[in-house]
Amino acid sequence: MNAKPAKRPLKAVVISDAHLGTYGSKAADLHAYLRTIRPETLVLNGDFIDAWRFSARYFPPEHLKVVRYLFKMAEEGTRLVYIPGNHDEVARRFAGIDFGLLKVANKLVLSLDNTTTWIFHGDVFDVVMHHSRWMAKLGSVGFGFLIALNRFVNAFLVFFGGKKISLAARIKDMVKGGKKEAVTQFEATVARLAIRKGYHYVICGHIHRPVKKRIMNQAGVTTYLNSGDWVENNTALEYEEGDWHLRYWKGDGTHLTEETAVEEILSETAEEVFVRAFREVLKS
Repeated sequence: MNAKPAKRPLKAVVISDAHLGTYGSKAADLHAYLRTIRPETLVLNGDFIDAWRFSARYFPPEHLKVVRYLFKMAEEGTRLVYIPGNHDEVARRFAGIDFGLLKVANKLVLSLDNTTTWIFHGDVFDVVMHHSRWMAKLGSVGFGFLIALNRFVNAFLVFFGGKKISLAARIKDMVKGGKKEAVTQFEATVARLAIRKGYHYVICGHIHRPVKKRIMNQAGVTTYLNSGDWVENNTALEYEEGDWHLRYWKGDGTHLTEETAVEEILSETAEEVFVRAFREVLKS
C-alpha cells in the first residue's frame, strides 16, 4: 500500500475567488491542492462561495468536499480567516467574529518574519461595483455562461489537436481596454496605499489576475501580489522561507512557482508632488 505523501508545512497560504456553487469553479483541483498543504494560517480572500449565482439545485459533491475539508484543516490546527468579497458580501455582516480557529474579517494584517502583509479582497477599488451594481451582476451571469461555453470550445479544440484558450481572459482584456493598462491602474492604487501605510506586502484577489510585482514610488516600495482564482488560473500564494510565492496548481497534481522579477516605478500623483515640494521647502 502506498503511503500518503507528506503535507507541506507552511506559515501562511492565501487563496481567493473559488466561486464555489458555479459551473466554472475548479473545486476538485482546489480540494486536491488543499490536501497537499498544512498551513498555520489559511486566508480565504473573498468570493469563495458565489452567493450571486448560488442555487440549492447546484452544489456538487466536489464543492461540498472543499467546505468539509476546510473544517477538517481547522480541527487539525490551521487558523482560518475568511475575508468576504463582493460575491459573498453577505458574510460581511459577521466581520469581527472570532472563534479562535475561524475568524471573519474585512481585512487582515499578518506579521511574518519581521514583515507585514496587508490582505483584503480588492473590490473596494472597483468603480463598476460601486456605481453600477446591476451591471456587475449582469457581467457575473455573462461570465458564468462564457465559462460553460469555453468548456465546449476547448473540448472541440483538443479533439482536433489544438490548444486550449481562455475566452473569458480575452474578452476581459477587450472590455477593459487592454490587460496591462487595466491591471496597472488597480495595482498602482493598491500599492500607493500599502506604501503609505508602510506594509512590506499587499495581497488582493477580485480581478482574477495572479501576479507578484515589486512596486515603488518616491515614498517607498512594496510587493503587490494577487492570488488569482480557482476558475481559470488555479493559483495560491504561499509564505515560506521568508517570502511569498505564487503557485500554479496543475491537473497532474504538481505545482509550479512563478516569480515575477518586474519592478514598476509609479509616477507621482499631484498630491505626492505637492507633499514632496512642501517638505523640501521646510528643509531649505
